[in-house]
Amino acid sequence: MNSSRIYSEISNGIGELILNKPEKRNALSSDMWAAIPELIAELQENRDVKTVIIHGGTAGAFAAGADISEFETIYATAESAANSADLISNALTSIAECRKPVIAAIDGACVGGGVSVALAADIRVAGEGSKFAVTPAKLGLVYPVDDTRRLIEAVGVPAAKDIILTGRLFMTEEAFRLGLVTRMVAAGEALATARTLAEQIGQNSLWSHGATKRSFKAVNEGWTDKTAEAKALFLESFSNEDFEEGYTAFLGKRPAKFTYR
Repeated sequence: MNSSRIYSEISNGIGELILNKPEKRNALSSDMWAAIPELIAELQENRDVKTVIIHGGTAGAFAAGADISEFETIYATAESAANSADLISNALTSIAECRKPVIAAIDGACVGGGVSVALAADIRVAGEGSKFAVTPAKLGLVYPVDDTRRLIEAVGVPAAKDIILTGRLFMTEEAFRLGLVTRMVAAGEALATARTLAEQIGQNSLWSHGATKRSFKAVNEGWTDKTAEAKALFLESFSNEDFEEGYTAFLGKRPAKFTYR
């Protein structure tokens, strides 16, 4: 579901989801949110794609929040507000639950909904000088529960309260110190670094990546090693072809060539 405002490209085993609304610094509009689940699904099912990167293209920003010009329409009634909330939640869930690793490459503004998108990714790479903020309190709104949970997972409860209650802008350096950003790089280098990281990740087992992401989610669901599903997932790893290739390559002192999808 490519469009002029958001589209995907595939190269060298990397699927890139590109935000492209430079006139509004990639402020996320309803059509962009609506397109995300299908685009993620296409990248997830494409056998050539091993890793996904989300970035802001040439806009000079990752995403400067939601497109406020839509607010009068989407918040006109309780029904339209609920529909908008579902649209955004579905988009973020599709990113968070993508079976393939997802990297957010951030240069420039990453505010409001932009932070939500970044938090849904597995790894966040940000260039120095990028600006972050979570601003619902400045608009008389509340940050959604799933977004709040992801923020807490990244930075902890005290820092999450500081970020949300103040709605303040803060820079990459603080975002990195708090854990919101996974890797801090020179300004303008986030995408290049993310591509290098994606290539490194892509050399590993896709089965392991999917199972690992399931395990992280399972921790939040209360799984332990004694949970039946946890045992089944662990035992499944020994019966897939990636494991056979992995340990054979290790014994042969050669790089593994994983094929499992």
